Amino acid sequence: MIGLYTADSRLRSFEARVERVYGDEVFLDRTAFYPDSGGQPHDLGTLARGVELYPVVYVRLSDGDIAHRVERPGLVAGDLVRGEIDWDRRHHLMRSHTACHILSAVIFQRTGAMITGNQIGIDRSRVDFSLQEFDREALADYVERVNEIIREDRPVSIRLISREEAMEIPDLMRLAKEVPDREEIRTVEVECIDLQACGGTHVQRTGEIGLIKMLKAENKGKANRRVYFEVQKGD
Repeated sequence: MIGLYTADSRLRSFEARVERVYGDEVFLDRTAFYPDSGGQPHDLGTLARGVELYPVVYVRLSDGDIAHRVERPGLVAGDLVRGEIDWDRRHHLMRSHTACHILSAVIFQRTGAMITGNQIGIDRSRVDFSLQEFDREALADYVERVNEIIREDRPVSIRLISREEAMEIPDLMRLAKEVPDREEIRTVEVECIDLQACGGTHVQRTGEIGLIKMLKAENKGKANRRVYFEVQKGD
């Protein structure tokens, strides 16, 4: 199942039918809940059947489907439910995720370094990249360049392209891995800055992020560097 968030990251509520329930996990025919994947944490929220609320405490991918772990039992197959996303959490993660893309793009443009990992969080986020030299002043300069791009309020667009088209785009997969084996690839573009294959949620313009602050930089070993940052501006 493809999540509704792939087309609309700003979708906060939706209606769905329960397809099946296994233990404390509920599977729906459609969902806007983002599962824990790609370095982005899962959404929180509720499923409501009438006036009965079932808090969603974890969301994960399960063999091509999305499983919603709920806090209490009661939902059964065939139930009609209304899902509500914890928007404050989702929006914070969206802002941080887009900031990760911009920081990764700036590092790549300045150094040619591949991104080897990332983890988005509520308190802080990080980007890992392959680079021989460890220069804290240069890293601080990269973060300032990110803030310049944020101030420029550039549009962020999402679209699906064919795998064939994706294979012809240089550096589409800046993370050190191959293009996914799918017929269509979802891309996220920050105007004139970055174009990446990505399944996560993002803001619509860079100005929505708010400025970022570098918290610390680490040398994680041979040609492995890490930058921690936080988004500062309130939602």
